This record gives sequence, structure tokens and C-alpha cells, in this order.
Amino acid sequence: MQPDKQNANLRIAALVSVGKHPGSGRARRAEQDARAVEMGLAMAPQGLEVLHAGDPHAEALRAYAGMGLKKLRILQQGENADAVPALSQYLSETKPDIVLTGVRAESGESSGMMAYLLGEKLGMPVVTRIAEIVSIDNGQANLLQALPRGQRRALRVPLPFVASVDMAAATPRQSAFGPASRAEMEAKAADVEVLDEVQASWSEAPARKRPKRLKVVKAKTAADRFKAATAKSSGDGGKVLRDKPASEMAQAVFDLLLEEGVIR
Repeated sequence: MQPDKQNANLRIAALVSVGKHPGSGRARRAEQDARAVEMGLAMAPQGLEVLHAGDPHAEALRAYAGMGLKKLRILQQGENADAVPALSQYLSETKPDIVLTGVRAESGESSGMMAYLLGEKLGMPVVTRIAEIVSIDNGQANLLQALPRGQRRALRVPLPFVASVDMAAATPRQSAFGPASRAEMEAKAADVEVLDEVQASWSEAPARKRPKRLKVVKAKTAADRFKAATAKSSGDGGKVLRDKPASEMAQAVFDLLLEEGVIR
């Protein structure tokens, strides 16, 4: 975003969560939430407030502060508390012009419902999977919504609104250790704390790959039988031949050569 597109009077709230690395499982900044912070910094660096509901001692939150933030506000609540009531109560008091979230969290329920629930609570329109805020004029925002295969849809939305940020948005800047360690982590108890009874009853475990069903095909020609007999097994599926002597390699080769006219 160019400096002349920044709006000094714009107030943006970027909601962040603790992410989880898909390989190691370690806590980190969530990729989509970091893009939401980057979008807020590009549009209104002075009017951006980064907000988290949860544990104020989570070290992963420092990765957001390392993007150049002086302060990160945390609504302190328990691990099994629902974040929506606390966030909606706070946002209804502060009344930001734009609320940015990721499409879905990398841990917890990861339902992707945060933007919709907040929009319902706050009475704001919801725009999903935005890639860029192009400009803001006359109380309306010009947005680009990410579509499949790199396509974009131009939208015009009145302020205030809630938007989820897609992975197609600008790549977030690298987190620096110095600013991250110097940033103020301002924690306050959430005004509303509602226990998420459904989530509290869940138990989490690493997902296991399920075995895939083998395709059943009928070999009509000798070439098909030869191809099936010589095919290497792969993890993405396989084929089973029925009613044909596919297991007899010599017979398959002989039939193929006979069909191709190599032998007579």
C-alpha cells in the first residue's frame, strides 16, 4: 500500500490468535492473522489496534509485536472461554471502522465462524476472503476479494464492516526480535467471560491418515492387463483387476505381444 493511500483518521482492529506450525506443532503467529495485521499497518499504522482474547503470557503473540507494533492489547480469559462475547463487547465500546480477522484459526475449533459471529453481534456487514483494501472514500471501502485461480472481485462496502483476510493478501513482514521484546503487552480482564462448554468437553489428538479404497477396474485388453501388472504401487490409490489373470506376468506379456503383432 502506497503512503498516499493511508488514512490517518481510520481506526482498524486486527484480531489475532496463537497459530500452530503444521509440521512441528509449535506455537507461532497465524499466517492469515499476520496478513490482517500487515493490511492494517499498510492502511492506518497510527489507527491500528491489534487485539487478542486469551492467555496474555503466550510467547507467540510477541511475533505480531515484532512486526513494528508498540502495543498489543489482550483481553485475558480462560483457556476454555469463548472469544466471541469478550471481543464483541470490547469492539462495541471502541467502535472501530474496520475489523480484520483471518479466515480461520490454526488451532482450537478452527471453524472459520469468527467473522460471521462478530458481524452478527456488532450489526456490521461481513466480507470474506479479501486480498486488498484498495481505497476508502466517502465512508465506503473499495476492496478486492480473492477468488479461485488468482481471480479478484471488486467490492464496495460501507464502513464499518468486518472482513476476513485471505492468504492471497500481501505477505506479512518479518518479525524482528528487538521490537517484539520492547512492545507493551497490555492485558486486562475481559468484561464478559463465557465458558465454551462444548469445546471444554472435546479431546484433541493427532489426526491419522485413513486407508484409501482401491479402485476396481476391468481390464479389457492385454495392454491394460500389462499396465496393471507392471504398475508400481503408490500411496494415492491403486487398482484391483478381477476376472482376469493379472497376477500371471508371463500371460500378460504374451497377450500384449500377440496383440501388437510382435509374435504370431
